[in-house]
Amino acid sequence: MEVAIRFENVTKFFDNAEKPAVKDITLDIHDGEFITILGSSGCGKTTLMKMVNRLYEPDSGRILFFGKDIASLNAVELRRQIGYVVQQAALFPHMTIAENIATVPKIIKWKKEKIATRVKELLELVQLEPDIYMKRYPKQLSGGQQQRVGLARALAAKPKMLLMDEPFGAIDAITRSHLQDELIKIHSKYNKTILFVTHDVNEALRLGNRVLVMSEGKIKQFATPSDILNNPADEFVKNLIQSSTTQTYELGGGI
Repeated sequence: MEVAIRFENVTKFFDNAEKPAVKDITLDIHDGEFITILGSSGCGKTTLMKMVNRLYEPDSGRILFFGKDIASLNAVELRRQIGYVVQQAALFPHMTIAENIATVPKIIKWKKEKIATRVKELLELVQLEPDIYMKRYPKQLSGGQQQRVGLARALAAKPKMLLMDEPFGAIDAITRSHLQDELIKIHSKYNKTILFVTHDVNEALRLGNRVLVMSEGKIKQFATPSDILNNPADEFVKNLIQSSTTQTYELGGGI
């Protein structure tokens, strides 16, 4: 299986910090995997993910994207190959839903007909009726609907990979569960490599093929959900899992 992302001894410091945000991380993520990155605030999970699309640059080590050192790649071109979804959808308020989804395809000069077809296809994929939602504006949508549009926009230019930074964290539990279901279906259909940051144990175990547990910038365990549940690597991982109140898991949704 091809390696999509390889971290080689990656360390990241921020100014005035006593410790590195990420310390000496080495791991491989294979093409088509759904990786959830789990940990509490400040553990380094978002920093690790943001280095993949060069929003942050490592202070040492290197990151390979499908075999190429990302430091040697044009940052803009790299980001066009990577869809990015954040917690607050970050839609452009002055643009319609169709225009929001079409943002990157327009930049890379897709033909109008191809863009229109892609927008309709993606709205259907995220369970939003195109005829109803294409001409609406973000303020006319609920939080869950906006997040669906954010996901559609991230998929628009057919990226090799999706980075998702706590995308469902600000959404109510029922809507969050529905969005998780849709994401599992999308991953199953397209087999995209996904890195999904969360502090929610249930979400990490439900969605991930493998779960990367982090604390203080280091890897505590990187394993399948069942391995983490049944064979926690240390007391930290054991306590993290036990802190979750949900006892029943639908493991490894991306599988």
